Amino acid sequence: MFKRACSRQLEAQLNTLQKDGPAAWADLPEEELFTPAGFSSQQAEATASTSYSYWGSTFRAFFKNKLAVALLAALAAVVVFAFVQPLLPGQADPNLCAVDPATGIQYRNIAPGQQGFLWGSNSIGQDLWARIWAGARTSLTIAFFVAVIEAAVGITAGVLWGYVRGLDFVFTELYNIFDNIPTAIVLILISYVATPSIWTMILGMSIKGWIEMARFIRNQILIIRDRDYNIASRCIGTPTLRIVLRNLLPYLVSVIMLRMALTIPEAIGNEVFITYIGLGLSVETPSLGNLVNDGRKVMMQAGLRYQLLYPTLILSFVTIAFYLIGNAFSDAADPKNHLQ
Repeated sequence: MFKRACSRQLEAQLNTLQKDGPAAWADLPEEELFTPAGFSSQQAEATASTSYSYWGSTFRAFFKNKLAVALLAALAAVVVFAFVQPLLPGQADPNLCAVDPATGIQYRNIAPGQQGFLWGSNSIGQDLWARIWAGARTSLTIAFFVAVIEAAVGITAGVLWGYVRGLDFVFTELYNIFDNIPTAIVLILISYVATPSIWTMILGMSIKGWIEMARFIRNQILIIRDRDYNIASRCIGTPTLRIVLRNLLPYLVSVIMLRMALTIPEAIGNEVFITYIGLGLSVETPSLGNLVNDGRKVMMQAGLRYQLLYPTLILSFVTIAFYLIGNAFSDAADPKNHLQ
């Protein structure tokens, strides 16, 4: 704000001098006409100031995309409700096998809207409404931690891989080793070796994910590493960390956000896959993978397809929303799309 005020003041003085012409300095003594103006850091900064803000322009560009904004609002509502749902009154235990209070017989495959089951029950009387939201919490938690671990480790390794030339051979060999091992094999081995749990799933998905993120970042670093402004920064002795944080990473915000947005649905899909083949979380831990797998077993019975429909709808919406929002934010974060 101070810089902009100084800029406006200097522009006003210059306009006044240009408007008045020689009359503006006609009365000045001879010694003042040729007095050096000197240097003022505040004035120098003021004349070079700009109202451009990277993040401000990014968010303005993003909010112009009405579809992305609507999806973001809906996704935020789904995520918040998934974690708030167990705190609401009248919510059932997702692992409780309900029984008919009149007969004492366990409920079996109650249709949606009957006997107090909003989204119906499964074959052992568990409330699908409670289980689906509990499963969404589990899957979102796994996806969030996988994305954070991949971003933290992958970005750090990718910057070192691309910027420090001596590490290229080491990381390239690591990538060749990890890339030749299918993700499904890694997940299956982790599931066999360790006890199935949320942290086991996170570990299995992160083992390969970070090296793929690092490779992605490394390729982007190589493109901009030897540009003129980076060479100039190295020549004047700018610390490497400052070059990375100020010169390199700001150019990669868009691609990093896109990669992280795609990691979340990918992690959810991997959790569904590993549970589908019977090596995922235990039945006591509801997840979207468990629910989809249970619904698959009864999908051929017309009256029970709701057990597959509801978890599939939540799963599909979350994955598609993250993908579209990530693409929209990636485009908005690209400085080439910032119009002044």
